Amino acid sequence: MPDEAVAWLRELGAERVAHPGGTLLAHLGRVRELLAAWGARPALQQAGLCHAFYGTDGFATALLPVTRRAELAAVIGAEAEAIVYFYASFDRAVSYPVLGEEKAAVRDRFTGLAHSPAPRLRRDFAELSAANELDLARTDPAFREARGGELLSLFGRFRGLLSEPAWRECQAVLGG
Repeated sequence: MPDEAVAWLRELGAERVAHPGGTLLAHLGRVRELLAAWGARPALQQAGLCHAFYGTDGFATALLPVTRRAELAAVIGAEAEAIVYFYASFDRAVSYPVLGEEKAAVRDRFTGLAHSPAPRLRRDFAELSAANELDLARTDPAFREARGGELLSLFGRFRGLLSEPAWRECQAVLGG
């Protein structure tokens, strides 16, 4: 893990936040490692390491407010920070059903505005979402039992956005 980002995660308390499989810091590291194993480019790996900085609509704990985006960008790079922001801002209830569509209009939960993200950002979101959920499914059997079928269906709808290694992992972890 990049030393500066990990040090900052520690400073902000990520290793003291409980999370399935141990701590938030451990989860973030595993997500980054899974993305690396799938061949993700460095910016997406960095985003995987930092994807919880602003919280999400499924994980309310934020390490930083979105008003401090420039600080995160200075540590992990602008491209990685943009992925982190998109991941955090994604209104899942409104946007999951349309993400797989070419002209998907997704909703930003911070601003309330809808926009059509570029294909690469949609692919990054799908890949990061798969890595995140697969880590949860691997570390928490009750989570996998309760949500595995639903997640496999979701990632099936995202199939065109996922890399082949990510899709194979979805099937292996969630498919049985």
